[in-house]
Amino acid sequence: MSAADPYQQALIDLARAGHGAGSLPAPDGSALRDSPLCGDRVRMQVRLEGGRVSALAHDVKGCLLCQAAAAMLGLHGVGLDEAGLRAARQGIAAGLAGGEAPPGWPEFALFEPVRPMRNRHGCVLLPFDALIGAIEDAGGKPPAA
Repeated sequence: MSAADPYQQALIDLARAGHGAGSLPAPDGSALRDSPLCGDRVRMQVRLEGGRVSALAHDVKGCLLCQAAAAMLGLHGVGLDEAGLRAARQGIAAGLAGGEAPPGWPEFALFEPVRPMRNRHGCVLLPFDALIGAIEDAGGKPPAA
């Protein structure tokens, strides 16, 4: 596979590693997001402490890009608050559009071959949207006991 191939081995390895895959006992918030265009579906669960993600888990039924993006989020999502997560999502979206890669997300380099495939950007962003939804869901609830 060439470096321009979006499905290079390093991306496959990231998706297979599945950082954060699974479920959380007694999550504070949960959200399901799906893409009607490609059929990807992501359920994200979150636990918050002091407004920051203390634990997350995801279940992805989708393409390799969506799985790898969820795994990347599993590596970097803990410690973020909602504003930090929204900024990270914006940075990933900008990076996919050809801008600077977001700082602190070295795995993003694996997604650079997806830049010209605008129809696949949503696959990469869907886990971010699901985690934002899970944080929003947790915002109106008392912490889990």
